[in-house]
Amino acid sequence: MISRMLSVIRYRGPDEQGLLMDGPVGLGHVRLSIIDLSSGHQPMRNEDGSIWITFNGEIFNYIELRHDLRKRGHIFSTQSDTEVILHLYEEYGEQCLQHLNGQFAFAIWDKRSKSLFLARDRIGIRPLFYTKCNGSFYFASEIKSLFATGEIDREIDPLALDQIFTLWFTVPPRTAFRDIRELPPAHYIIVKDGNVTTKAYWDLAFSDELGNVGFDEACERLKELLVDASRLRLRADVPVGAYLSGGLDSSVTTAIIRNFTDAPLQTFSVSFEDGNYDESAYQKEMSSVLGTEHHELRCTYGDICLDFPKVIWHTEKPIIRTAPTPLFMLSKLVRESNFKVVLTGEGADEILGGYDIFKETKIRHFWSRSPDSIFRPLLLKRLYPYLPAFQGQSAAYREAFFNEGLSDPSDLFFSHKPRWQTTAKSKVFFSRELCEEINGAAPENAIGASMPEPFSSWQPFARAQYLETRGLLPGYILSSQGDRVSMAHSIEGRFPFLDHRVVEFCSRLPVHYKMRGLREKHILKETMKPYLPCGITRRTKQPYLAPDSKSFFHDGKSPDYVEELLSEEYIKRCGYFKPRAVGMLVKKCKKGVVIGFKDNMALVGILSTQLLHRQFVEDFKD
Repeated sequence: MISRMLSVIRYRGPDEQGLLMDGPVGLGHVRLSIIDLSSGHQPMRNEDGSIWITFNGEIFNYIELRHDLRKRGHIFSTQSDTEVILHLYEEYGEQCLQHLNGQFAFAIWDKRSKSLFLARDRIGIRPLFYTKCNGSFYFASEIKSLFATGEIDREIDPLALDQIFTLWFTVPPRTAFRDIRELPPAHYIIVKDGNVTTKAYWDLAFSDELGNVGFDEACERLKELLVDASRLRLRADVPVGAYLSGGLDSSVTTAIIRNFTDAPLQTFSVSFEDGNYDESAYQKEMSSVLGTEHHELRCTYGDICLDFPKVIWHTEKPIIRTAPTPLFMLSKLVRESNFKVVLTGEGADEILGGYDIFKETKIRHFWSRSPDSIFRPLLLKRLYPYLPAFQGQSAAYREAFFNEGLSDPSDLFFSHKPRWQTTAKSKVFFSRELCEEINGAAPENAIGASMPEPFSSWQPFARAQYLETRGLLPGYILSSQGDRVSMAHSIEGRFPFLDHRVVEFCSRLPVHYKMRGLREKHILKETMKPYLPCGITRRTKQPYLAPDSKSFFHDGKSPDYVEELLSEEYIKRCGYFKPRAVGMLVKKCKKGVVIGFKDNMALVGILSTQLLHRQFVEDFKD
């Protein structure tokens, strides 16, 4: 059984495979060899075989930890970070997690206490899923491994669809499938005597604690942290590359590698045939300035359509944007270029207030103090300069869009109401049967239940940051656009901005250090100004996007799988959506008259749900 569980995710670790059977416990591992290539075999045991581990990820401070543990008398037989976790657990037990700087999901079988200890990293970079079935506890890095047991039912969860078609992600422990659970970031599980106990070991807290630190000093401290975080994430016994999108965050990462380390640098990026999404001019400018050996992937509408089914196989949940697909293709290019590891700029927007949603929050709060003002809403026009359609809308349209929840600025989710309401409009396509199963459940309540106690006392800007960092970041950015599409081609992404020391430092900065007026990531731009071209630091934030419905109906044509999955017959058979309404949406897409975000998100969400149903519920093969 464990061999089947491993074979279905062999792409996560094509270099080695290992298996341990010890009484009631079985551990399996597929390895992507990055550190200690010759002796880091897993599952790995301690000296007397009383503790075993299977571990996915990297511990970046393993060299320093090993040095400290040796001083405490521990003896090592490998140079791997995996063995460091074993000895840390011997020394500190569950508290070993407090010492780790890394991205990880691991399971430790402790024969002495007859307990299984599973843990996931603070931010949620590495995935971990589990379920109980017929008296047994199963866990894996991907859900398809659980299904490969042949013991577990495969059924899409209606409440998960409700959450995805509102929030973009499922709220842990819920996943897209009934009875399959996801361990939330910064949590661990202890399985003992048939009981499963889940506990949190870390959380993000916001304050103005560093408000007494001068801005210049704060810039210097941020630079020191980012340089050290990048230095640690370059540790590998294989070549390390970097993604270079042309935006500020990836440019910062590559500039730090070039200016503060001796590492050779090759960079990778996606460009698009559709000029509305293409940033290749900025990518080439940055590559030229830094003198990197640059690799570019040119992405067409047809490429996105062709690879979309593969992406859903790996995301294991519906998605409402096609953006993961070009990144899936890019990770293939990285692998074909003989790289296993890339550094990226993910996380900077969340921890430093880079997204437009933070500007929205600031403007909407300003507007809410004088809701009848004719001047305050004019600030909304400064948002989304990269969306010509939005800029062309009337003032009345913009005000109606952002007016959602304006009358109650004390609402804990004030910042996200416009986004959630816009996405939720796609639920008009839900079938009557699906709505009955959902039975009025509110996704906002699910995410509200996961908020920490101090959340209500934070500033609106901080609440918006927490929702992004603890919600969308692990639930979508680091999963569907991160781990799942990179590991599909055996590529490990590493994220200097998500070093927990950087995250904690930024959470204690005053808001005006992060956003000055409406200038996003102010402190980062000022910190890195000496190392970046003016065109990069002065450039308006443009989020990573890809063509959506147009990819599936370019020139009015679509491939067979799209026609079949969106046909009235198959929509009716699956039962999630209204066949007639979907048919009208498809006609609109074919004519190229899709109106705004709702139609695009609805089309992608419906198609990905239909794909998920076919691949996992109907035709699953291990």
